[in-house]
Amino acid sequence: MARKIVITSGKGGVGKTTVTTNLGVALSNMNLKVLILDVDFGLNNLDVVMGVENRVVFDVIDVLKGKCRAKQALIQDFFNPLLYVLPSVHSVNNINITSEQINFIISQIESLFDYIIIDCPAGIEIGFHRAVKCADEAIVVTTPHISAIRDADKVLTLLNSYNLNSVKILVNRVRGDLVVGGEMFNENTIKEYLNADLIGVVPDDDGISLALNVGGAVSKNSVAYEAFNLIARNLHNGERNIFDCTKKYKGLIGGIRKKIRKLV
Repeated sequence: MARKIVITSGKGGVGKTTVTTNLGVALSNMNLKVLILDVDFGLNNLDVVMGVENRVVFDVIDVLKGKCRAKQALIQDFFNPLLYVLPSVHSVNNINITSEQINFIISQIESLFDYIIIDCPAGIEIGFHRAVKCADEAIVVTTPHISAIRDADKVLTLLNSYNLNSVKILVNRVRGDLVVGGEMFNENTIKEYLNADLIGVVPDDDGISLALNVGGAVSKNSVAYEAFNLIARNLHNGERNIFDCTKKYKGLIGGIRKKIRKLV
């Protein structure tokens, strides 16, 4: 059976969908079959980020109404043949879909996959609980900003009430130059504050913005690409390798890079 992992956060704008997409790609590059699913009904954009919005024929509602089987609604990624998307619902009229219904759909196809990655709505309202009830594991995404960290702490408290096999945190959009200068929290400080296991760190990288503009995952030339590969190996193999966002900002050359970055 597939490992079902929900990607969640305490607030919007921390990069959950980016993490969902790129983690799915990184896992599929390890020869693992992966399904990604957006359960933020009405405000979902996973199909847009993945660049498959024009290929949608059936969605979750069609499956629930019996218009198609769950397998028929799946869209295979162009560049990653082991990665699939199950299109969500764009109409706000269908936000009353229950976790039981989503679990019914997942039960029809989970034997086909190694991983099912669920992109959760932001916040702690009904959409959050609907998504978490469909998962066995959770990754809480935060950025190194105090408001996001505090919201992540609230989410971690809520997740304690669920019988999940694993709950980990991922720190996104870390600027190594600011961490070196003591102007941004590092991952160890955040880990200690949240008292949670760290699955990985993703740098603040222009490559992510470029990928969002064209649809799809970050390119192999992006430093974030390496970070997501480390996270995928940590997740699948139980490794504990964390991307060092500060490495290129240390030493003489690093100091020059740091000054240039602040000027940009």
